[in-house]
Amino acid sequence: MIQRKKKIVLYQPKQVDDSRGVESSKDMIPLEMLTIAAYPLQDGYDVEIIDGSLYRGDEGHERFLAACEGAMMVATTGILGYMVTDGWRAMKRVKQSYPDLPAVIGGWFASVRPDLQLETGMYEAVVLGQGELTFRDVVAAIDAGEPLDDVQGLALWRDGAVYKTDPRPIAGWDQILKVPYHLIDIEPYREHQMRATSARDVLRLPTPPWIGYGKPYFGITYFGSYGCPEPCTFCCSPLVTNRRWKPVPADRMLDDLEELQDRWGFDSVRFHDANFGVMEKRSKDFAEGLLNRNMQFGWNAFIETHSILNYKQSTLDAMADSGMYVAEIGAEAGDNDMMKTIGKPIHDDDNIEAAVQMDRRGIMGSITYIIGFPGESEASMLSTIDQCRRLHLAAPHARPNVWPFRPIPGTKMWDEALELGYEGPKDLPDWGSIGEYHLEETWPGNIPPKVAEARMMYQHYATLNWGLARGKRGWWEDRAEKRLTDGSYVTGRNEARAFGLFNKVRKKLFRPDDVPRSWVDPGHKTGTAGNERSEARSVMTDATKG
Repeated sequence: MIQRKKKIVLYQPKQVDDSRGVESSKDMIPLEMLTIAAYPLQDGYDVEIIDGSLYRGDEGHERFLAACEGAMMVATTGILGYMVTDGWRAMKRVKQSYPDLPAVIGGWFASVRPDLQLETGMYEAVVLGQGELTFRDVVAAIDAGEPLDDVQGLALWRDGAVYKTDPRPIAGWDQILKVPYHLIDIEPYREHQMRATSARDVLRLPTPPWIGYGKPYFGITYFGSYGCPEPCTFCCSPLVTNRRWKPVPADRMLDDLEELQDRWGFDSVRFHDANFGVMEKRSKDFAEGLLNRNMQFGWNAFIETHSILNYKQSTLDAMADSGMYVAEIGAEAGDNDMMKTIGKPIHDDDNIEAAVQMDRRGIMGSITYIIGFPGESEASMLSTIDQCRRLHLAAPHARPNVWPFRPIPGTKMWDEALELGYEGPKDLPDWGSIGEYHLEETWPGNIPPKVAEARMMYQHYATLNWGLARGKRGWWEDRAEKRLTDGSYVTGRNEARAFGLFNKVRKKLFRPDDVPRSWVDPGHKTGTAGNERSEARSVMTDATKG
């Protein structure tokens, strides 16, 4: 008699609340679940992954529940945002039907607030930080019916409180197995992305310019490193990773992606790294490897301002020539004292210089500034908005935005925010809303009215100047550029209202075709399109490369 393999079910929560009538970009394959599945597969278990983002409403929860029939254990993950709420809802439903089914959870949010997960009674353990090796030991212990107290890297619930086992050393990628991509069917991801309206999906990056403005494309995500060495006081990475950075070697990335492109035929790769560009040599080896192997696809990654400024010009050239078309940069602040408080080695107009370096090469900068840090002065916030404005003008490919500060648990600034009167969510499902900091302020009243007005007016005129509102350039767009150039955008509220009325009448009378929403800052009302001016310029730049 053939004995059936013991089954493990992994649930990847949704990134976006589709009850709001939005779709999430399906280039984000469930990497977290795929990576922890590798060792159990090798050890002889059957692993099934349910990706909630593939399904609307509660269909993903229903599939998760159905897969749990006969399972040995289940696991899930989540980062701060809607994934927290969806994961909680999905696991609650499973536990109602299978109360004795062992369950564990990992991920950034669970790692910094294991108490919130464990006090629900739904989980046997929280996997803290890097999860591949810890999850392997958890699976073995649960299968053997052994206690988890001797497994390194866990948070457990003991006597009504969190108990942490011995910490697990962070492993290099030589200890991590190859990702078992065969566990997912890629076709639903491809089909969704190739819809004519896919450019309007939430979290969707712009189309690689050589494909054509706003056209559908097929992309995937990839982990190229673990952790980040930066000490940023608003980020939980220093607590979760202890500022360790473990990169995947360039050759391994190239081998993986070459194999996947042969199998899947994707157009772009989004690196889901906290900080891709820490080591210049690896970045250069990767870019040159893409060129030497004639691997043709677009790619984007997070890279710090000071990395860009310290890279050799030849390295930046190779990155652009190899297909990098988006650089995601955390500019953070435009005030030197604030940058010192944050902990990044960025000074004066370093952010602008870095954006210009990428802009000259046709690489679009997705650049984020933050205002409203604990104790930040009004003058500092206005300096940040002004630097964002000047960067917008200096680097036409770039799309800099100013977002309100979001307190994140597990950070120095979280504690400071609490001391200043901030009140976070009260129960676990409410934490799912705190990630939408670009949609609404998660710390109401923290930003002074004068600063909030300046931010709103900047975002209005920047969005208009990019051609996001009408999908073209004309008098309104040129007028916006003039206001941004001379600084009069802060006094342009009446003109902004006039445009709003004009645009409303235009849409009602002429019913213009919808245009891509990619990279629109949802914190303001002006735009619905992609950056026509910058992407058109990118198309012309890349046309010369053939």
